[in-house]
Amino acid sequence: MKNTFGLFIFLSVLSGCSPKSETKNLTYVKLEIIQTEKNFEKLVAEKGIAEGFYQFADSNAVIKREHDTLIIGKNNIKNYYLHSKHLDASVTWTPDAVSVSDAGDMASSYGKYVWTFKDASGKEQVLKGIFHTVWKKQKDGSWKYIWD
Repeated sequence: MKNTFGLFIFLSVLSGCSPKSETKNLTYVKLEIIQTEKNFEKLVAEKGIAEGFYQFADSNAVIKREHDTLIIGKNNIKNYYLHSKHLDASVTWTPDAVSVSDAGDMASSYGKYVWTFKDASGKEQVLKGIFHTVWKKQKDGSWKYIWD
């Protein structure tokens, strides 16, 4: 009886600790995603849109762009952004929210972006919108997007 009671107390304490630890881990993952977003944006600013979107893409990443076109695979994404209409463009963004899977290996973020480019006449144009990115944790512990 004494052992059963002791086991009951131990399991109760253990189960009471699990959610706090799990919440702490998921909070840490959210911070990782926010940092990944910042690093992604910084690389885009420094090396260009094509290189940034290439380096942060999972090998099977998919992006949806104008006219609901899907560009599949990190090499195709890079080639898409190497088009002359994107070479002088810039983009900034800020995640407003991050959600993390219970397992901590998938996450999504959404927020606002500002896309700046020059039109055919050379006049600067600014487009504002909402982005949604789905992130997958890689075997090396880094995060790569699978959907943008």
